[in-house]
Amino acid sequence: MPEQDPTGGRTRREHRRVALGTLVGTTIEWYDFFIYANAAALVLTPLFFEPFVASYGELAGRLMAFATVGVSFIFRPLGAVVAGHFGDKLGRKAMLVLTLMLMGVSTTLIGLVPSYASIGIWAPVLLIVLRVLQGFSAGGEWGGAALMAVEHAPAHRRGRFGGFPQIGVPVGMLIATAVLSIITVTTTEQQFLDWGWRVPFLLSVVLIAVGTVIRLGVAESPVFTEAGDAQPRVRLPLVQMFRFNGRQVLQGTLTFAANNAAGYMVTGGYVLSYTTMVLGMDRSTILNLVTLTSAAWVVTTMSAAILSDRIGRTAVYKIGFVTLLVWVFPMFWLIDTENVLLIAVAMLVFSIGIGFTYGPQAAMLAEMFPAQVRYSGAGLSYAFGAVLGGAFAPMIATWLQAAFGSAMAVSGYLFALTAIGLAATFTIKDRTGKPLGPEALDIPGARELAAATHR
Repeated sequence: MPEQDPTGGRTRREHRRVALGTLVGTTIEWYDFFIYANAAALVLTPLFFEPFVASYGELAGRLMAFATVGVSFIFRPLGAVVAGHFGDKLGRKAMLVLTLMLMGVSTTLIGLVPSYASIGIWAPVLLIVLRVLQGFSAGGEWGGAALMAVEHAPAHRRGRFGGFPQIGVPVGMLIATAVLSIITVTTTEQQFLDWGWRVPFLLSVVLIAVGTVIRLGVAESPVFTEAGDAQPRVRLPLVQMFRFNGRQVLQGTLTFAANNAAGYMVTGGYVLSYTTMVLGMDRSTILNLVTLTSAAWVVTTMSAAILSDRIGRTAVYKIGFVTLLVWVFPMFWLIDTENVLLIAVAMLVFSIGIGFTYGPQAAMLAEMFPAQVRYSGAGLSYAFGAVLGGAFAPMIATWLQAAFGSAMAVSGYLFALTAIGLAATFTIKDRTGKPLGPEALDIPGARELAAATHR
């Protein structure tokens, strides 16, 4: 007989299935997302924004390419609202499958969009439309994956289980960068521009099929089911969530904005763009360093998630934010040396701060909101944080470096956001390991929500 656990008789086998489902799905989702970010740094300017380059210079083209990275973030909150509404009313599982399929279709179609030279203005228009769909999908996906992982987990291992959808992000980045790196070294410069950059996008068809099958095999969240049995579903989860948990949304938003801005220096393509286009370094070399950093980010993220079960979510966050504050200036000093070894050190140490402010996120946000509005609250905190932090971070960083003639301006920008995130962490009520179901009336807003639901 399979070994039982404290979560009500669910087996270790089911836990592994949930962990795999959230990891694989999130990995594929973010592989799709990061493929675009890297392509924006490498090829989108000459292929889709040539008129801006011709009229205003190469910098304008790069800014436009990175702006399309940011456009999708604006639609993340809409995705979080829609997925959160149905995820809180109908269940987490259905939203996981739908958002994954939408992301996959959008990514594949990006790989088929003709260049500006072929169809003119319609090329960037189609690109932006598909980026909007990617943003909508990403906004809805994370909340469902995080809650499925955390709500299935034993109370004393929520951080560990919540770490699986979190490491899906760096794993997705790792695969995306590795695939681009392989394509880069196996094609000539012209072949890469002509068709090579499209291959990673088209591969999404295969990945999405695998991810959908795995996610369909995951059982619905037991906490969601239990909450529905104990009290009526909330008719308008978003309205009730803002009514009783607006403060928690702000707290979650500010902590993630700081992490996301830092993370997108690497994952959003800025370091890749800065080192290759401003410093003139070899593209394959930097792609390899980004791949190495992504692998390190996997380790630091899961380590932080596991550590949060022992010392608390907010304690791990504080370690991460302090690390980022200390390192944001030395990192760019090292990058400016153009020494490959020193750049590797700069990015690897940076991955510690990013991982420690990302690993505990799924568990912490889940523990901040009542079960009846948890998808809406966690999803919107994540989406708003992405808009404020990562959406236009590569574009802002590109502009700051050009305007001030130094990457130290970028360091100052990251320092300010990180300080705000650290301050927000001190205001969060740490509920590490405490109940998540309808009986958890110590969650902010839970008593008020329960009273309003039973009226």
